[in-house]
Amino acid sequence: MEVREAADAAAVERIVDLLFPDTRAPGAAQPVNAFAQTLGSIFGNSFTPQPPPQQTQPVTTNATAEDSRTIREQARADVLRGFYDVRLLDIEVEEAPQLPIGMMGGMDPAMGGADMGEMLGGLLPKKRVRKRVTVSEARRIFTLEEASKLVDMDAVKREALRRAGENGIIFIDEIDKVAGREGSRGPDVSREGVQRDILPIVEGSTVATKHGPLKTDHVLFIAAGAFHMSKPSDLIPELQGRFPIRVELDSLSIDDFKTILTQPKNALTEQYKALLAIEGVSVTFAADGIEQLARYAMQVNEQTENIGARRLHTVLERLLEDVSYAAPEDHEAVVVDAAYVRSRLEEIVESANLSTYIL
Repeated sequence: MEVREAADAAAVERIVDLLFPDTRAPGAAQPVNAFAQTLGSIFGNSFTPQPPPQQTQPVTTNATAEDSRTIREQARADVLRGFYDVRLLDIEVEEAPQLPIGMMGGMDPAMGGADMGEMLGGLLPKKRVRKRVTVSEARRIFTLEEASKLVDMDAVKREALRRAGENGIIFIDEIDKVAGREGSRGPDVSREGVQRDILPIVEGSTVATKHGPLKTDHVLFIAAGAFHMSKPSDLIPELQGRFPIRVELDSLSIDDFKTILTQPKNALTEQYKALLAIEGVSVTFAADGIEQLARYAMQVNEQTENIGARRLHTVLERLLEDVSYAAPEDHEAVVVDAAYVRSRLEEIVESANLSTYIL
């Protein structure tokens, strides 16, 4: 909050300087970037910082020191209350140079590699792009620039590493994919190798990151998996011991499927309504149609592989396949009720072979 307020105050002062340049206090010359001058002498003027262009629309005044102070105070108050918000200003925005500088030693930055662009970021000259924006937009841009100057990024990285090490949570999804029986050959061997690579991180070690070393001793690890083709006991014993609390979830019920189809803001039913509305087709899902869809989705999950709510994607796609391809020539309005659902899905759902390959 303190940084934001100080950055906003500095941004307002910069806007006042642009609006009333005659009232600004005489300042020292801009510092010279010696490294930029060296690059400029080698590569040409593209690396040499250019002086800022003259503004085209400032208010010119012939003011004394006392008048300048009064004008600045009034202008500052006007900027703060939004009096100049819609006025256009020519400002300069700094952009980092896009140089083809890669990694030192070919290391991955996520694994602690040193990026030459980041190492020389403070020495390389920054490209200045001139833009015409409103005062309100200029205030936002200047606030971000001033905030970046006030924030100590080294302190931010240290605090981030500390918080990640003490309060971090890492979620490992689909851990069942690396479960394999001990002593077996083939793919199970590589799966066990992945488990042994994960083990030291879960047990607690120091991991090299691009922002510095991170200790995982106090990081909370949560793993999840379906375990259809395997079971938790297929993991190596050392890794099982690092996940002492196990929670088993029940399969989705009909009510769960109905909730998923109706309550979320971007529910599948709403998506199909919007998609077909583009083609001029009005789709309405009746309550009994929703219940029948949920019943069929649960039935197919029980007969074949239980893939949870993902089954709704295939069921709805099959249900509205003809409407999607024929729209808008053959359909203008479709009411998806229980009879409509049964007429298109009952035969497929009742046939185990068809439901396996189609749904």
